[in-house]
Amino acid sequence: MNLDRDTIMKSQENPHVNKFMQAALKQAEKAALMNEVPVGAVVVYQDKIIAKAHNKRETSQSFHAHAEFLAMMKAAKKIGSWRLEDCDVYVTMEPCPMCAGAMIQARIRSLYYGVSDPKAGVVGSVLNLLSYPFNHQIHVESGIMAKESQILIKKFFKELRKKK
Repeated sequence: MNLDRDTIMKSQENPHVNKFMQAALKQAEKAALMNEVPVGAVVVYQDKIIAKAHNKRETSQSFHAHAEFLAMMKAAKKIGSWRLEDCDVYVTMEPCPMCAGAMIQARIRSLYYGVSDPKAGVVGSVLNLLSYPFNHQIHVESGIMAKESQILIKKFFKELRKKK
């Protein structure tokens, strides 16, 4: 993935970006151990992780059990408000339409994600939902520890194909 110079500079300005993405990767690893697509997410408020989650769609048989959606639900409960305007989401894979829409609705301040999702990602891959003039705009940085995220995903699907 090619990052533009501004994204690289912004990531270097925030020393916590890799630390928080590493926490999201740990969540993705938990998902893989549960035979879930290895996507993990954390929500950060005032430079502290307040919520963590990983994919649980298969485990819970729920279409909305995506890592970032679950993490935002936990964060809202912890804060006591659906408005997460001072929160940042770190997720290992580019969000889908449901999750990107939930981020807009929750008023997420910033989104940091790892690998792009050319099949369902809507923060630049299939389209860029967050570029539309909604009532709330989200700062986005992509490609954060993308290689690590991609390795987890490729390994997961390679093993899944072997089982079939």
